Amino acid sequence: MTVALMWEARAAEGRGAELLAWARAQRLAAEPLRREFLRAPQDRVLVITWWDADYDTELPELPEPEGELVMRAVHRWRFESVDGTVE
Repeated sequence: MTVALMWEARAAEGRGAELLAWARAQRLAAEPLRREFLRAPQDRVLVITWWDADYDTELPELPEPEGELVMRAVHRWRFESVDGTVE
């Protein structure tokens, strides 16, 4: 099974590039199958990691940034892959 972990944060105003650099510099205790970094308006940063694991497996996640780098708490979601057929 493939599990995707999503981590999304909104940087303090004008600090989106700094938040993206911070996220890219974070190392996890294990390497995911894939890691992708995305950005959006309002200085938002999204990191998606894909893992070969069961849905409820404990997996390493990016931490909360310290200090004044973000405007609010990080949002986190977990998804499992499903086949691409339409029913």
